[in-house]
Amino acid sequence: MKRKRKNTTTMSTTADNTSDTTKAALLIDAATFAGKIYINGGWVAGGGGEIASVEPATGETLAMVGMADTADVARAAASAAVAQKEWAALPHPARAGVLRKAGQLWEQYAEEIGGWNIREVGAIPPLAGFALHVTAAECYEASALPSAPLGSVLSSEEPRLSLAQHVPAGVVGVISPFNVPLILGIRAVAPALALGNAVLLKPDPRTVITGGVSMVRIFEEAGLPAGLLQLIPGGADVGEAMVADPNVRVIAFTGSTRAGRAVGEIAGRHLTRAHLELGGNSAYIIRHDADVDKAVNLATWGAFLHQGQICMTVGRHIVHESLFDEYVEKLAAKADSMHVGDPAAGQVHLGPIIDEVQRDRIHALVQDAVAQGAELRAGGSYDGLFYRPTVLANTPTDASAYCDEVFGPVASVVSYATDDEAVALASQTDYGLALGIVTVDVFAGLEMAKRIPSGIVHINDQTVNDEANAPFGGVGSSGTGSRHGGAQANIDAFTETRWITMRREPGQYPL
Repeated sequence: MKRKRKNTTTMSTTADNTSDTTKAALLIDAATFAGKIYINGGWVAGGGGEIASVEPATGETLAMVGMADTADVARAAASAAVAQKEWAALPHPARAGVLRKAGQLWEQYAEEIGGWNIREVGAIPPLAGFALHVTAAECYEASALPSAPLGSVLSSEEPRLSLAQHVPAGVVGVISPFNVPLILGIRAVAPALALGNAVLLKPDPRTVITGGVSMVRIFEEAGLPAGLLQLIPGGADVGEAMVADPNVRVIAFTGSTRAGRAVGEIAGRHLTRAHLELGGNSAYIIRHDADVDKAVNLATWGAFLHQGQICMTVGRHIVHESLFDEYVEKLAAKADSMHVGDPAAGQVHLGPIIDEVQRDRIHALVQDAVAQGAELRAGGSYDGLFYRPTVLANTPTDASAYCDEVFGPVASVVSYATDDEAVALASQTDYGLALGIVTVDVFAGLEMAKRIPSGIVHINDQTVNDEANAPFGGVGSSGTGSRHGGAQANIDAFTETRWITMRREPGQYPL
């Protein structure tokens, strides 16, 4: 879908469309990476050919990006394994310095990278800015890891010194999704590098520039030695090869539950440690004492931000029966008032869905829910890839729009009478990523939350939150627990634990 727009971003998509002065100031120049992947410190042709990076809002080709094949994975993993040993042996201030410099560079190039995020990903500018803020923060947090305590002294019944030491895992594979590619890539890339590992990065082919090229360029400028961050975009075959490669010891995967199960199965066969951050269908409980206007304000952000293409998105709105009608009416009015359009052309609340396949899936779920008896109170329509924020009231709890992850701007609202009923409704899912509860009585909300399986809980807030120093992860079909955020989670995720003992004299045994 083509749309005219004013130029609000700073990016180079061809070799000749900027002056020499402008080119010198750019971090990302498509003439350098066009049709290429990044292996062992150089841009080279990928064995998988090339594809177009397409702006979803307009259908415009932004750049051509390279695709890897399985041979590229083997080559990248082998060279990464060699580079990793020297990197891990460096004094910790050297690794810390690279991560600090990377954080500064994300801030320095925020406008340019934010432009790619808006156009390639479809993020509205506030979300693009937030992503850059968190990305820089992840690097600053990671810069403290090289000097963090990486072991402990253990008690021993023998006359010896007994230690537990955290050592680098080796080569880490990072597979990141299209929706928030900066945050969901850097939160594994930065701590893995900081702790002495090398990284193979496979971003979603639809957002390779934002989620891949920008990271490579930032770390190049930050002084990261060659071979420690390698960019190998590709399809499922590339991901499978990465998980199965003997040089790759840890996989950090963020994506759908279906794909995560496949990654976990392959990892299990090859004894590769896998950290899986998967889908969600977050519950948002409005207790009887809540302020409806405040609850709707939170819900609008939680349900519709980034077109609902966030794993923490509020999918299930569970509202006390005394507030139900008012809540639905005000949420629907808010949805109807929101502007949907090209985020690079002007101020909008929602940008485009990533592609037609995802848009059609969203629409089918909405239509099926209505056919099953849900009341369509707002939205339920689209223009091109621009899907209207949608409110479904009294959605049957067995409708897919209610019980599955929609990954679109769809809010399903149901009512309840008692706290026990709300807990049952919120727990009626295989997912367990994030939970929000709005109430005057915060301790009652906390007691309710204790009864609902969830990796993340927010009292008097919506479910879409992220901080670099906070643990992040879900339970059940939402993944394998908190493996991102905070020093201890990152150390556990990207190191191996080694037991070491030392005696003053050789021990004597009775054989």
